Formats: sequence, C-alpha cells, structure tokens
Amino acid sequence: MASTALVIGGSGQIGLAVADALRAAGWEVVSASRGSRPPVEGRAGDGVVLDREDTAALRRTAQGHDLVVDTVAFTPAHARQLLTLDVGALVVISTAAVYEGANGTYLDVVTDPDSYPDYPVPITEDWPTVDNAEQTYSPLKAAMERELLGGSLPVSLLRAGAVHGPGSAALREWYYIKRALDRQERVTLPWGGEGRFHPASTANLAALALACAEAPGHRVLNAVDEECPTDAEIGRAVFELLGHEAEITTVAGPPRDDAPASPWSTPKPFVLSMARARDDVGYVAPLTWRAALEKDVDWAVRAVRRAEDDGGSWHDVFPDLRAWGADDWFSYRAEEVGPRS
Repeated sequence: MASTALVIGGSGQIGLAVADALRAAGWEVVSASRGSRPPVEGRAGDGVVLDREDTAALRRTAQGHDLVVDTVAFTPAHARQLLTLDVGALVVISTAAVYEGANGTYLDVVTDPDSYPDYPVPITEDWPTVDNAEQTYSPLKAAMERELLGGSLPVSLLRAGAVHGPGSAALREWYYIKRALDRQERVTLPWGGEGRFHPASTANLAALALACAEAPGHRVLNAVDEECPTDAEIGRAVFELLGHEAEITTVAGPPRDDAPASPWSTPKPFVLSMARARDDVGYVAPLTWRAALEKDVDWAVRAVRRAEDDGGSWHDVFPDLRAWGADDWFSYRAEEVGPRS
C-alpha cells in the first residue's frame, strides 16, 4: 500500500512542487488549500479546501496520514495544532530568516546597512536563532520551530532561503526578467554587484522534503540551492537566457541617484550550508540554480504574456512583489543616465 501525505498550502509554489515530488515517488497525496489561487499551468488542481486555522477540520483531514507537509505554518499556535494530529510525521517549511546575526540583529529589523545582520559564510543549522517576544515573521517562525522540536512527533524543519519557482506570486527574478523584456541597456547595482542572498528553488525544496519524508526524524535542515550567485551573476544569467545584452554597472556602496536596489542587493552575504542535508538524509539537488532559473524565466514570461492578453499586467501574476517595493523597480531613469562619479 502506498504511503499517504497531506500537503497544507497545496496551491502555493512550494506546496505544488512538494505534491509533485511525492506523487512521482509513489505517494498518495491530498493537497489542501483555501482555494483562493488558480492552479499553475500544467499542474493538477485537485485537492480539498481547508482553512488551516480551523483545528477540528485540520485534524479530520489529516487523520491517519503517514505524513503532513505544512508549507504555511508560521506561529507557535500552528505548531501546537500540528502536534495534536494523528499522523506519522511532519515536514514543516520554516525560513532562514530565523537566524540572528552576530551583531544581535535579524532580517526583520534591518533599516540601514549598519543594522544588517553579520552572519558567518556559510551559516550552519547550529547558528543561533532569534528568541524574543516580537510578533513579526522571524521571531514567530523561530518560536514555531522551538515548539515543534519540543514535541514527540517526528518533525523535519526546512529553513528555506529566497524561494523561487514557477507559480510564485513574488518571483524576485522578475526584477531582471522585465528589464530584459523592456530591452534596457544598463543596470546599476549597489554594493559592487556582490550582494548574495541564498536562493531556494521549489524543485530543490521539494526534493529535500521528500528525502525527509522517507526518513522521518527530529531535525532542522537548511533548504537552499547548492549555489549562491551574486546579484550581478543573477542579472547576467537572466539576460543570457532571454538573449538580451545589457551593461551592468556597479557602485561601491548603497544605491545612489534614485536607482532601485534589486532583491539581492545586500550589504553583507546571506549564504547557507547544505552539508547537513546531504549527510543526514542523503539529499541530492535535482536542479542546479541555473537550471531552476531557466524554468522560472520560461514560466514568468509566458504567465505575464497571458495576463497581458487578458487585459492585465505583471502585477496580476506577481501580486506579492509589492512587499519588495516592486512598484519602484522599473522607472529606469537613474539607470539610463548611469551612476554619477
């Protein structure tokens, strides 16, 4: 008899990829979501409608499954919910944003370059995490982790980096994709173009979730791509994939002359180690970062063109990019004249 899994958040980019990976490995999968997002092209839209805040409904839906994968949990209350389930094991998507810098800051509280966290390169899973009572993303995720690790139910916590993949409502790579489509001839990057913020392909996240599902246990693993390219390398790769040539100019410090910063324009590196995932569960990334990027670009271009054919725009495809300041990404004025000396 096939093993069974419930994927919570099954209509999101991570949930879709995890369900695909489990099914390909022979699992029977039920995908649960609120039903508020349309299915991604080429992905089955089957599943059940579930509000994960409804604990009774969650218990009924999860009852007896060998595995529950929760892609949307982010509070201690969610952790307590999960620990009451009658299931074999859990895989829960956490975030690399739980790590606290050596200078006592973390990603939620960054207001300027000086407040950006100081991290080792690379960050391992033993590095300290945020532990305070603030009700923001990183502290809540860290508290969720502690709650889950204190329970008896086997749980694998996956600390994801900058997630990217087909179906994303906030595909950061659009910063460069749109520049290529608009045939922009120059891009200006701060911090010498050397910013590094570790990407995490949904396909690679799904492969790691599958590896954990097949070897249940209590563990915390980083979940990112094997490579961590620089800001400039990401731009060049996107331009190459779209056959676009552009000059990438850089400035040594923060953004100048009203030129926007890309989502990877960080003053200090944020790079994670995947050694423990390889050692603990035999994880092997199915995609290189470049191969995953190619899938992102192909999907994004087609999705935006469909939206435009229907009278919409890229805002309809990537509604969550506003949180990254995307409304200010594409004025181009400062980049067209180049950085001042």
